[in-house]
Amino acid sequence: MNNLKNNNKLQRRAKRLYALCVCLALAMTATIMPAFAAAGGDDPLTVVSNLSDFIFSLIRAVGLILLGYGILQVGLSLQSHDPSQRSNGMLTIAGGIVITFTREILTLITGA
Repeated sequence: MNNLKNNNKLQRRAKRLYALCVCLALAMTATIMPAFAAAGGDDPLTVVSNLSDFIFSLIRAVGLILLGYGILQVGLSLQSHDPSQRSNGMLTIAGGIVITFTREILTLITGA
């Protein structure tokens, strides 16, 4: 009986480790972006533009992660009937949407 419990614990740990590795690999693959720092020669505006694109892509990646986490929270709250977790999930989803579309929101505000 004790062997069966230890085997189940090992299987759960292995599944958790596998899921963590898959999530890390997915996150690393999703955030890969080549850096074109000197693509336009010595033009400083091109360098600043490329840096801006890189920073906004990192911000978008963080927003998408928050969006996914918020959806997970809402799903878990529906399963456990927890209204406080549901409201936290909705707030996380709203924050993730705002962070994901930061560049577009700034473009609308500035009109550039």
